[in-house]
Amino acid sequence: MKILVIGRGGREHAIIKKLAEEKSHQLYAAPGNAGIANDAKLVEIDELNNEKLLEFALKEKIDLTIVGPESALMNGICDLFRKHNLMIFGPNKSSAEIEGSKEFAKKIMVESNVPTANYQSFTDYQEAVSYVKRTGVPTVIKNDGLAVGKGVVVAFTETEAIEALQLMLVEDKYNSGKVIIEEYLEGEEFSLMAFVHNEKVFPLPVAQDHKRAFDNDQGPNTGGMGAYSPVPFVTDSIISEAVEKVLKPVAKTLYKNGTPFSGILYAGLILTKAGIKVIEFNARFGDPETEVVLPKVKNKLSEVILDLLKGKDLSLEIDSSYVLGVVMASIGYPGDYQNGSVLEIKNNPAILHMGTKIKDNILKTNGGRVLFVLGQGETLEKAFQAAYLNLSDVKADKLFYRKDIGKRFIN
Repeated sequence: MKILVIGRGGREHAIIKKLAEEKSHQLYAAPGNAGIANDAKLVEIDELNNEKLLEFALKEKIDLTIVGPESALMNGICDLFRKHNLMIFGPNKSSAEIEGSKEFAKKIMVESNVPTANYQSFTDYQEAVSYVKRTGVPTVIKNDGLAVGKGVVVAFTETEAIEALQLMLVEDKYNSGKVIIEEYLEGEEFSLMAFVHNEKVFPLPVAQDHKRAFDNDQGPNTGGMGAYSPVPFVTDSIISEAVEKVLKPVAKTLYKNGTPFSGILYAGLILTKAGIKVIEFNARFGDPETEVVLPKVKNKLSEVILDLLKGKDLSLEIDSSYVLGVVMASIGYPGDYQNGSVLEIKNNPAILHMGTKIKDNILKTNGGRVLFVLGQGETLEKAFQAAYLNLSDVKADKLFYRKDIGKRFIN
């Protein structure tokens, strides 16, 4: 089978590696990265160039396309491929709005009676500032549209909140011109992804991401600095509750509203004293959660996706081991950083590429998040030790990483 994976990051590398295990496919990645090139043929087409992607898929007779990034989903790639009778895994643009617009997601949650933080949306800077002054801090400021995991500010002071509003509304850094201001929720966060087709929901193992740039959850929010799966405090009953009270109602509402969801529905959840609440939804495989969740799935990924798209029920087989991964990022990330630093990596299958390229036959950095280094073991501690041991197979003086991924739950 010919399979095309759209995207260029660690999530796409994890998907490609999972597909490569099946040893029965011709794999392509558009545009891919230097690590993905070991398992798939790279196609020099940007993930947002819909016409070129369509032309390639038709010409090469691609049997299945898997979409990685949210930007491609919101660009309508799935709508276009389906219009030409091409099989593609990912939601249409209308249902991907659950990630593309925080306000849309909130309205779906309210309609579905899904527990979430109280909120107000604003387009006017002065009105938003007045609201913050009236309701107080801590509070959460979210850009309404896509912002590559960086459009959320948890403000513990009024100054921080106002600076975020200035950035998002006055300077319009993320080109949406709208923010959601939410009540601050306290508790442990975790991520639950599920294969969804219309009203059918099949959950994957839970994971916990580490959003802050530095150890002890210090520094700015990022796209994620590491993750692990499963999560010790998330019991089977909590997962069942999340599926029944969050994922299924949302899938049902989207279907009822004429925007049926087909793909990966990702719920960012928080376990508060009042129970589970939803922080956000994504419309695709999470990054870096995918990198630690897919290694736990024993099924063939291509078969799971094809069965789902055909409306069949899934029976997922899950490995009981722990998987933990650490992001190695360019110094300066998530702010300004430089590309083009030289990387030396030993041949280690536990190292996934997030932002790399080959230039003049030399492996170099090509992104804020550069590598994702995995470890696997029968306990979280053993997975932690394995991951940090594998870091020694990377030689790079322009990268940094957190040293405490998953450490809070290691006795």
